[in-house]
Amino acid sequence: MGRFDGKVALLTGVASGIGRATALRLASEGASVYGLDIDEAGLADVRGQVESSGGIMSTRTTDVTDVAECHTSVADCVAEMGRIDVLGNIAGIAWQRHVVDVTEAEWDRMSDINVKGVFFLTQAAIPHILESHGNIILIASNAGLMGQAYCVPYCATKGAIVNMTRALAMEFIKDPIRINAIAPGGTDTALVANFELVEDGDFNLMQNYVGYRRPAPPEQIAALFAFVASDEAGNIHGSILSADSGLTAA
Repeated sequence: MGRFDGKVALLTGVASGIGRATALRLASEGASVYGLDIDEAGLADVRGQVESSGGIMSTRTTDVTDVAECHTSVADCVAEMGRIDVLGNIAGIAWQRHVVDVTEAEWDRMSDINVKGVFFLTQAAIPHILESHGNIILIASNAGLMGQAYCVPYCATKGAIVNMTRALAMEFIKDPIRINAIAPGGTDTALVANFELVEDGDFNLMQNYVGYRRPAPPEQIAALFAFVASDEAGNIHGSILSADSGLTAA
């Protein structure tokens, strides 16, 4: 028996990185996974891996910045799989810019993916999560808990996720639902490998959030996700769980 036998997990960003690792982990523990991503080929790849291991997974190519798509994706998940027990808002983007160089289009794109999509997918899923007595996990970041030079838009969006989590937790504190966030530090994903650095940045300003340890494998974040989403974490609600190798300890 797995911790997620008979349960359905709706996850975003599953084509790569933390989302992919989480889909594989939950499926290995019995969950039926409904995966969303804009990367159709990546979706097909992770679905094939889940199914080759005997798991159950369906996918939908989705742009989470489209509010109608958020609601349709939730409706399709329920229509196909019957319920939603876990919602994982994992999709996100990150880059560096000098504040004076950030364009309106760049600001809007980051805000739309990192905040707007999270909010409206959560909004659409909450009635189903309440019905299943399930839980929602948002992926924040150490950047939502500390200032970072050259990352003002990213810090702003992840700070929004931190307080969105707390506000949601308070609004539903009397209801049979749990809402938490995980705040990773550097993680060995394509997002980090392809991270756009400013060309003339002062590394001394970056040292505090670069950290002193190697990036974590995404499987470690997925393992924490699986615990928080499981019944073993039944008293964890409204928490921001750091998994950042000590970055925010000081």
